[in-house]
Amino acid sequence: MTAVIPSSLLPGLAIAAAGSVAFSGKAIIAKLAYRHGVDAVTLLMLRMVFALPLFVAMAWWSSRGKPRLTGREWMGVAGLGFSGYYLASFLDFAGLVYITASLERLVLYLTPTLVLLLGWALHKKPFHRMQVAGTAISYAGVAMVFGRELGAVGPDTILGFALVFASAVSYAVYLVFSGQLVQTLGAMRLVGLATSFACLCCIAQYMVLRPWDAAFALAPEVIWLSVLNATLCTAVPVLLVMMAIERIGAQLYAQVSMVGPLSTIVMGTLLLDEPFTGWIVAGTVLVLIGIWVFTQGPRVPAPAALVGQRRHL
Repeated sequence: MTAVIPSSLLPGLAIAAAGSVAFSGKAIIAKLAYRHGVDAVTLLMLRMVFALPLFVAMAWWSSRGKPRLTGREWMGVAGLGFSGYYLASFLDFAGLVYITASLERLVLYLTPTLVLLLGWALHKKPFHRMQVAGTAISYAGVAMVFGRELGAVGPDTILGFALVFASAVSYAVYLVFSGQLVQTLGAMRLVGLATSFACLCCIAQYMVLRPWDAAFALAPEVIWLSVLNATLCTAVPVLLVMMAIERIGAQLYAQVSMVGPLSTIVMGTLLLDEPFTGWIVAGTVLVLIGIWVFTQGPRVPAPAALVGQRRHL
């Protein structure tokens, strides 16, 4: 008998799917911008410049009526913002120069497995057999797509893969260490403050590494793509995912969000002329199956309300 989805869940499921697809569009827009000669430092700065007012507004809204942060809490926000949003975002954008959007999305989907590994390394948290099986399946799928891309593109794929994988590790560190602050500040307030700090880091990085007025010589397409990236693929999905988790829960959201890698493959094929082969499909299916198996084990020790935010890097 076919399972019937309760009508009360349909709005939440639709919001979750929309947020996941919007997050996945980030890599597509970045790859389109790279065609106009912009580099990762400049592109990330533009994205954060346009996103900063939105994140400041989020932080202000969620801070109304709340006590001020202590010095220790500000240090925690800065550290988490640096690791989870600045460093992870920069490494991700740098890696996208060398690999396809499809492979980038699959690598980022390994984040829950990295949280598990960090939990074991730092706190000796035990593995569950479902988590081990899911991790093995997921990494096999990524290895399949990576191997095919390495053969088609060349050694640059190794650099791109390493950068994006390091991005996933950086965000996993953020998830592992954000537990106490998310309980104290709340998910939206922490995300708003941490991302605002990351935006300032990206702007400062640009000011140090590039001539400050170089952005005025960029192609108009780069500016408009950055505006689209900052709004439709960054700030808006953050709110959509939070709304979805509130309505359907983190576990169900994690399953719906699997539409993300699939939408990346479709958009990459249609908009970027990236290859669409049986190997890519097979590898993606393995990753999604692996993550589904992984989520059937005990819950990963990370704040559920923040796990979904990984897609907006």
